[in-house]
Amino acid sequence: MCRWTPSVAHLSSLCLACFTLLLVTAGTATGVCPPGVGHEPLQVLASGINCSWTLERHTRSYNHLEGDVRLRRLYSANKFFLCIDKTGKVDGTRRKNYADSLMEIRSVSVGVVAIKSVSTGLYLAMSKKGTLFGSVKYNPSCKFKERIEENGYNTYASLRWKHGGRQMFVSLNGRGKPRRGHKARRRHPSTHFLPMLPS
Repeated sequence: MCRWTPSVAHLSSLCLACFTLLLVTAGTATGVCPPGVGHEPLQVLASGINCSWTLERHTRSYNHLEGDVRLRRLYSANKFFLCIDKTGKVDGTRRKNYADSLMEIRSVSVGVVAIKSVSTGLYLAMSKKGTLFGSVKYNPSCKFKERIEENGYNTYASLRWKHGGRQMFVSLNGRGKPRRGHKARRRHPSTHFLPMLPS
C-alpha cells in the first residue's frame, strides 16, 4: 500500500501560504505596512518587520509609563539637590538627606511628569514668566517634559509655557538658586539633573 509523505519543499510552501493568510488577515484588522515595505510575504520576511502590528505595539509599549511613580532626589550638575519648602519656595541644597528634597516623580503621560515634594506635598510648577514655585494644587503648570540627555542627566522643560518659541527649563544656578526658565538652555549644566535613589 502506498503512503504519501510530504516533501520539505511542499511543507515550506504550505507554511508560506499560512503565513501570507495570517498577514493579510491581521493587516486588515489592525492597519497597514509602513512605507517602503510591501505586502509580499518574502519582502516582509526579508525586512524583518512585523508590518501589521508595528504601529499598534509601538503605542502600547509606553502604557506602563503612565501612572509610574518614583521617589528620587534631583541632583543637579551644579551639585545641588532641588527642594521645595513649605512656603512654596524652590531652592537648591547641598544637604544629601534634606527632607524637602525628596521628590515623588509621577508619569502623567508619555515623557511628561509631575514632580511633588514628599514632605511638603507641593508640586513643582513654572509660571508664564519662567519662575519656579511650589503649587498646592496640581494643574497644567506642573507638567514637565522629562528627557534623558546624551550625558545621562535629565532635563525638565515646562509643557505649558514657552518663551519666544523656546522651551523653558527647570534650572539651578551655581549658587543653588532657581534660574528663570527663559534664561536656561538644554545644554547648560544648570538644567541637568540626576534622579538619585533616596538613601
